[in-house]
Order: sequence, then C-alpha cells, then structure tokens
Amino acid sequence: MSRIGKLPVQIPAGVSITQKDGVVTVKGPKGELSQTVNPDIKVNINDGVLTVERPTDERNHRALHGLYRALINNMVVGVSNGYKKELELIGVGYRASNTGQLLELSLGYTHNIFLELPAEIKIETKSERNKSPLIILESADKQLLGQVCAKIRSFRKPEPYKGKGIKFVGEVIRRKSGKSAAK
Repeated sequence: MSRIGKLPVQIPAGVSITQKDGVVTVKGPKGELSQTVNPDIKVNINDGVLTVERPTDERNHRALHGLYRALINNMVVGVSNGYKKELELIGVGYRASNTGQLLELSLGYTHNIFLELPAEIKIETKSERNKSPLIILESADKQLLGQVCAKIRSFRKPEPYKGKGIKFVGEVIRRKSGKSAAK
C-alpha cells in the first residue's frame, strides 16, 4: 500500500476544500488552487480530514494514489502558509532588480535578461554591500514556484570550478580542483 497515499491530510482553520466534476478546489487566506483528479481515485472529506482512496492495487492506481494525495497536501499547505524560495547570485558584477513582476538580471552576458513573472508569484530582490544579491520568491502554488526558480537558475547554473552562478540559499555546490601541477 502507498505509504504517502494512506496518510490523511489535515485541513487547517480558514481553508475550505470543494470537489466537483473531478476537480478539487482549495481556498484559503493565501489564494485559491485547483487540481483535476483521475476519476478512479476517490477523495473523501469529513471532520476536517481529507483522505484519498484507490479502487484496486494495480500499478497505475498505486502511483496515482500517492501522487494526488501529495498534490492536494501541497495545495492545502500553499493556501494556508505559502511557499518561499531564495536564490543567490554568486559572481562579480552579477545583479538582480525588479520593477513589479519584471525581473532584470545582469549575469555577465552582453545584454541584461528580462523575465516577466506570473501574477501568482510575489518577488523581492535584495542587494546589500559585500553580500551576494538575493531573489526572494513567494507563492501559494508550489509547482509554479519551482518551475520559475528552475527557469531563473537555468540562465547561469552554478559551475563547479569557481562556484559562480545562481544557486538556492543553503545549497552546497560540489567543487572541483581544476588543473593540477604536472610535477
């Protein structure tokens, strides 16, 4: 049996979940999210607890059981607490600034990179003296937030020799030694 799928999802105060025509909608103080659910998977809501059940032990049903429970749990956590990711720019002359939802990155290329972020994501950039610039992203949608972070990171991935690039705060980059002396 799926260990993740069996776990019940606790519904915190201020969060409401509705199910209609195979779509689960979660509303909370941070926003509203919805997810279509496979018709084979049953979602039950009683007494502030949501459970996900599957009809058989087929391989496909077992996979969907844990998947939909995890997606619904991510939506519940997102609309109640929200998700936050911090990206750090490591490198001389690397800068980040934003005007509204437009992120401007200066990453050592000939031109600056402009990225228009979705309205569901709140962005903040910090640049302090003698510290690496930070990009702070917040959203209720974990999937969208991760996708936007991956896109920003893809502009200049951290490289293993000098450690320059865009990395998550707290991420450890495995460093390589580079050329070694031939003697």
